[in-house]
Amino acid sequence: MKLVNIGGAFLVRSVGVVVEYNPLHNGHVFHLTSSKNTTNADVVIAVMSGQFLQRGEPAVVPKHVRTKLALQAGADLVIELPYSYSTQHASIFAKGAISILDSLKCDYVCFGSEEGKIETFYELIKQKKQLTSSINSSIRTYLDQGLSYPAAYSTALQTNLETANLDVSLPNNILGIHYLEAIEHFKSKMEGSTIQRIAANYHDEETNHQSIASATAIRKILKGNNQTISDFVPSFTKDSIEDYINEFGTIHSWNEYFPYLKYKLTTAKKEELEEIYEAVEGLERRVLNSVLNCLDFEELMTAIKTKRYTWTRIQRLLTHLLTNTSKNEMSAILEKDRVPYIRLLGMSSMGKTYLNSKKKLIDVPIYTTINQQNQKELSTDLKATYAYASILPISNQQKLIKTEFAMYPIIYNETTNQFSRS
Repeated sequence: MKLVNIGGAFLVRSVGVVVEYNPLHNGHVFHLTSSKNTTNADVVIAVMSGQFLQRGEPAVVPKHVRTKLALQAGADLVIELPYSYSTQHASIFAKGAISILDSLKCDYVCFGSEEGKIETFYELIKQKKQLTSSINSSIRTYLDQGLSYPAAYSTALQTNLETANLDVSLPNNILGIHYLEAIEHFKSKMEGSTIQRIAANYHDEETNHQSIASATAIRKILKGNNQTISDFVPSFTKDSIEDYINEFGTIHSWNEYFPYLKYKLTTAKKEELEEIYEAVEGLERRVLNSVLNCLDFEELMTAIKTKRYTWTRIQRLLTHLLTNTSKNEMSAILEKDRVPYIRLLGMSSMGKTYLNSKKKLIDVPIYTTINQQNQKELSTDLKATYAYASILPISNQQKLIKTEFAMYPIIYNETTNQFSRS
């Protein structure tokens, strides 16, 4: 890599990726490498969800472990996507991630998609803007017919954009549309790029004996399937998960949190439940009426899922119940339009060079630790970590919570493959 010095500043080309790494697998490594190669980037900026994810799930291992995996896989900066954005539907999730990348003056965002051609996305967005009124009217019609919002949205696009060549029923294609629309919203100079997903689709639960499997299939193996994950993840992912299990005694999944969720539901007042974010149309009462008769999380989800409320939609409500996140709390955060800070979780030496080259242009604070000045602003993420750690024995809870305050940013030496703290 050659850095060009102009006016005393090094010009470094950057590409952003929006990730969860739950856990990081061979397909993610392919995406990272391809994103860098496709855009000729020097630096990869990974905006990564924290302890809870977009589908309303706890991450199998905490964010400090996944930060290390991201750095080993080739990311140069790992930035946390705050809880208030990481546990949202696609448009807010995308808006938060693009806001962070724009603040970091990123040149490209490269996302995985089922489509694989960025021109198709831009053509659809052009058509979509011309038919906004018709699409919105169709969405309302399909919602009135009892469809969930994702289904209503994709069906409205399919109905109104008859000449579009993009399959809008597929989750990564939909997310890609929202990334590009967020770039327009912020009037960002960032350009979009996409890499076609290979071998495994997002929701595939079977591995089919390939070297690339979906994160869903890998989590299924981790939860008790006798198959090994070795064929589908880098060795450092396998080693890190095993190390975490040996140290903390578990990986994180909804079943471990079910007793805490049940306690919250059965002891809270009706008015308290109604104030939880995403508790609408009496959905919280449906959950409460079902939880007493259910023995585990899977049984609860099966009991309350409807055509209108998707599995993901319900899981997000349950996540907000677990973390006690209210409508007022979330509204106060989201009304700011963009994420007002950058939470740096980890960086390589190249990532540090990039930050130094851009620091005069970045107009939001970069947080590397939690202190009295920023603790209130980061309070929602703190609550998420407290809730996330709740299933562990007390000593391990304290150890995990300490990482929230003391372990960032994680510094990665690419030459020695060693980690340190700044």
